Amino acid sequence: MLRAGADSDEHALARRLSEGQKIARPDRGADDAPVRAESRDALGRGQLARMLYRLGRQGASGVLTVTGDRRELFVLRRGGVIVGEGEHAKRALGVRLNRLVSLDRVTATFAGGVSAYPPGAPHVVALADWTRSHFEQQLDASLADIVVRELAGIRLSVRLDLAPDLATCDEADRRMIAAMGQPRRLDQIWPLARTPRFRLLAFIHFLRSVDALSVEGVVAERSAPNRVIDPRREAARRLLGVDDRADVESVKRAYRRLARSLHPDLQPEADGDRRRVLELRFAEVTAAYEALL
Repeated sequence: MLRAGADSDEHALARRLSEGQKIARPDRGADDAPVRAESRDALGRGQLARMLYRLGRQGASGVLTVTGDRRELFVLRRGGVIVGEGEHAKRALGVRLNRLVSLDRVTATFAGGVSAYPPGAPHVVALADWTRSHFEQQLDASLADIVVRELAGIRLSVRLDLAPDLATCDEADRRMIAAMGQPRRLDQIWPLARTPRFRLLAFIHFLRSVDALSVEGVVAERSAPNRVIDPRREAARRLLGVDDRADVESVKRAYRRLARSLHPDLQPEADGDRRRVLELRFAEVTAAYEALL
């Protein structure tokens, strides 16, 4: 959470704008499915992050209310979230957004086109940049292998209307976008992009997660190009030793097998140190099992 003063100021600004300001004009972007100037949507996992990216990409201004386990208000100005002064406020905003996009279901209400901006609080965190960073930070070696396996042989191209704004891109970004300006396979994109493999895969994972990646090929449907990979569930599958095609019964069988070998009560001969290790491992396996149900 933000420090008390900054948090209360931010929420007060949001309430004033959402309750006391007239909506003067809609915000319009280049997207083929832009976020409406006034909307209320029930969103599943992954959809809120895509909505945040579109709001940032459109340069939207207004008030965004997100209700999950509690109600959160955000004041948007030209595609960014207004925050209090200092790095602490920016980090606190990141914590709030990370928590919300990880929820399985939220309701998001956006009232756009506010005609006047609140005084003070001049610091803005760009939503498009935050969303890109959020998805690219998900990529580890395991997820990179999944991305390569699922996209191997598929021709990829970037949707320029949803790609990052070239004005904010560095030279490597521009090379990657240019390499995907027409449909190409991963093995064709890499030499043209002239960028480290991990950075290219992180960029592609981000594009895929915000629906900015177009795919062509016979396996495009099977590879689920628009599916947002949940790193928590991937880690749970690895721990239980099941793949992403495993059904509920397969997950249960894998859990029971590991539980029999790890439950401390089933190994009465274990000493204190060994019992603590077993308890920790059993708790990890149980958490993984619950995450996949």
